[in-house]
Amino acid sequence: MQQINVKSVFFSKNPSLARLLPGFVFRLLEKIIHQDEINHFLSRYGHLEGIDFVTAVLNEFNVEVVVKGKENLPLQGRCVFAGNHPLGGFDGMVLIKILGEHYGDMRFLVNDILMNIENLRKVFLPINKHGGHSREAALLIGQAFASDMPIATFPAGLCSRRIKGQITDLPWKNNFLKKAIASRRDIVPVFFNARNSNLFYSLANLRKKLGIKANIEMFLLPDEMFKFRNRKITVVFGKPLPYTLFDSSRSIDQWVEFVREKVYALNETPS
Repeated sequence: MQQINVKSVFFSKNPSLARLLPGFVFRLLEKIIHQDEINHFLSRYGHLEGIDFVTAVLNEFNVEVVVKGKENLPLQGRCVFAGNHPLGGFDGMVLIKILGEHYGDMRFLVNDILMNIENLRKVFLPINKHGGHSREAALLIGQAFASDMPIATFPAGLCSRRIKGQITDLPWKNNFLKKAIASRRDIVPVFFNARNSNLFYSLANLRKKLGIKANIEMFLLPDEMFKFRNRKITVVFGKPLPYTLFDSSRSIDQWVEFVREKVYALNETPS
């Protein structure tokens, strides 16, 4: 079972930067992301894939999952499930588990760096945040949208930040809606009631004030997962929005904002 190696990931994603970083930086990052603990987990559960793997993770961390609006799940899974992204880890795993168990299989549009998690490669559809899709990735995404499998996405791309005192998503990208309309898939709004620590949000805001473009707070996300041990996440499914709703009466970006509002309207306890 291949394990997580921060240094290798850096060299694969940005070799020029990786060569400039001294060894202690990599050692610090290994500690921040809990590399040893994650690899210990992988050594125990590395033989599992997909739904079985995320179930093992959720059980290991004793994450309580409360599901509301399950009656809104369509009989046929050929939809796009679009949700807010408060955590950066467990929210996605919960969605994989729920949809996978309900429909038998599913696919998830994710940042291509997550393809390093071998146990979830069969579920993930890679999106390159820093450039165009590879031919292989574009083919995988096209095949998924043409299939009958449910597809999940976090349209913000990055997990939520604290903006004007509220925990909320960054602006949503519109590509998910374009593809849903083109493939005649209804949209199912999904809301996750959960949050990261104050440290995560404070670092994100400080980084922004200092004018640093790199999302350095992302390195805290594994630590945020470990902090989430023994906590609860509530997920709410809204009523499906038919793809025929998204006509020319509004621009695509206006319709994206409409879907986003539908998602946040499912929040029963605003932060």
